[in-house]
Amino acid sequence: MKNLIIIATIFTSALLISCGGGEKKSTETQTSTTQDQPATNTPDPNEYDPKRGEGKYTAESLALTDKLDAAMATTGETAAGVKCASCHKYTDEKLVGPGWKDVTKRRTPEWIMNFITNPDPMLDKDPEAQAMLELCLVRMPNQNLTDEESRQILEFMRKNDGVK
Repeated sequence: MKNLIIIATIFTSALLISCGGGEKKSTETQTSTTQDQPATNTPDPNEYDPKRGEGKYTAESLALTDKLDAAMATTGETAAGVKCASCHKYTDEKLVGPGWKDVTKRRTPEWIMNFITNPDPMLDKDPEAQAMLELCLVRMPNQNLTDEESRQILEFMRKNDGVK
């Protein structure tokens, strides 16, 4: 019985020493690695375009005209009613998110498209999106809009802002 207690004590001590020592070394290694190497998810200000935002849309890929596509705007109004109207008003009044009035005058079409289809990276990188987040206190959820739906919603936003 005495031998069993001694063996259990030695085993427990060895277990505690090996676990405790390993954690310190692992933490030290992680700390020095983090300090030696820059974080990979830190945005490079030379690569980020605040007028375009973060995403696949560019002014060239959208190729908007000055004339409104009325059919697309009507379909966009329906989509916005389903996916957007619970958080956004079409006036300048804030609901959960900011109001949409004059949004197409304040932001470029590619910025809007990138934001509504890719809100998380935009909220992480874009100063304007971060300012809106500070005011609204709620991150915009990703609505998983298709390219077509997002383009239709943009066209509705343009109609809402008086484009004919």
